[in-house]
Formats: sequence, structure tokens, C-alpha cells
Amino acid sequence: GDVYKRQDDARAAALATADRVVALTGAGVSAESGVPTFRDALSGLWARYDPLELATPSAFERNPKLVWDWYASRRESLRTVSPNPGHHALVDIERRAPSFLLATQNVDGLHARAGSRALVELHGNLARVRCSREGRVVERWDEPDGNEPAAPPRCPHCGAFLRPDVVWFDEALPADALERADDAARHCDGGTRGHALAARDGAVAVRSPPTTPTRRARRRRPRARRAATTAPAGGPRRHPIRRRPRRPRPRAA
Repeated sequence: GDVYKRQDDARAAALATADRVVALTGAGVSAESGVPTFRDALSGLWARYDPLELATPSAFERNPKLVWDWYASRRESLRTVSPNPGHHALVDIERRAPSFLLATQNVDGLHARAGSRALVELHGNLARVRCSREGRVVERWDEPDGNEPAAPPRCPHCGAFLRPDVVWFDEALPADALERADDAARHCDGGTRGHALAARDGAVAVRSPPTTPTRRARRRRPRARRAATTAPAGGPRRHPIRRRPRRPRPRAA
């Protein structure tokens, strides 16, 4: 008990004196709000589907209405949830820290609803939709009428199907969002008083700056950064791709 209390006190003191703070969050921070994880979202009528077959560009090409309906059901489920103390704690830290950035892999939008402003949504946001052809975000759309019941809504500008504004498997992460998160993490780890946060299940942990900032900074970059590849000097830079998770091997009966 005393050991953990001393550790918590030391972390709180480190955060209180931090100049450059970066917070990295994933699905755990929204668990207390009742937001289902990616796989948990496959319940009820969706239980018989493979999530990897509903979150890829090829799945949208094969059956755009099926993919649209699944994400529409997920958007609807978010109407009944609210930010939890973990989200609000990060808002409070943002107000106190001289320099702060929150990079999240979550698409539920709860950080923004809690009041976070210095926010990077690496995987997009379920509340937004965009044109599948031109990529522009569409603020308002009409659900399909009886003349085209088996298709998603159409883009009002070009007529292409609308799609969720999220990063599917086999797609590149948004370059600008990734660059902001990467740059903040580099400066956080390189500073003499920089600190990184990990938020999970409503708790916020503080990580002090390492003695070898370059190597540790690489490990604390957003997870998708590991998939990045770089062309030879002078060649074009390739953006990281969100890879499909490996399927678990079936156990012997």
C-alpha cells in the first residue's frame, strides 16, 4: 500500500511540474462509459458477422449497405453514453499543462464531448461521415428512400456513397493527425520535464521522461506507427496502414 501511494504521489508531482504532456488513449478509457469494444459491438443481429469483414474497403465495395447499417447501429448506441471521470480528468490536465496533446485511437467522440480541444483522433470519429470518392466530410445526409433501399446515402456533391469517417483495416492513417501525434510525442520525450500519460479504465498514469529518450520515444508512439515503412532516401514516404489483427489459432478439441 505505502509503495503504491509513494508511486502515485511521485507521478502526481511529476505531472504537476510537466511542461509538455502527451496523453495516449484507447478503448479502455471509454469502458467505464459503457462503450463496447470493436468486437463487443457485434451483438444481437450482428453476432454472426466477422468484424474484419465489416471494417475494410473491400467489404464496403462488396456490400456497402451492410457496412453502413453496422456503423449506423454503432452511432446510435453512442447516444446513450456519456464521458466518464477519466475523460474529464484529461480535460483538467489540458487546462493546467502549458503544452498538451491528446492522441486517441477511439472513434466514439467522448473526448471531444468531455471538452478536450487539443485532440487528435487517429482512427477518425463515428459521428462523422464522408464521401467515399472525394473524402470530404458531409455534415448532413438523408437516409435512403424507397427507391434505393439497398444502398447507403449519397454524397450531395458528387453522388458517390457516403461512408463512416473512420480508418478501416488496410487503410492509411490520416497523415496530418499522425504527424501531430508523432511530433508531440517526440518533443514530450525529448524535453527535460516532458511526460506522457496513459489513460485506461478512468485512471490516468504518468510516465516520467526516460534516460534514453530516442529509443523510448519510438516505443511510445501511437501503435500504428510500427507499421510504417519508409522509402529510400529521396523516395516518397509511405503512410502507415492499419493492419488487420491476427486471428487466434483454434485450440485442439
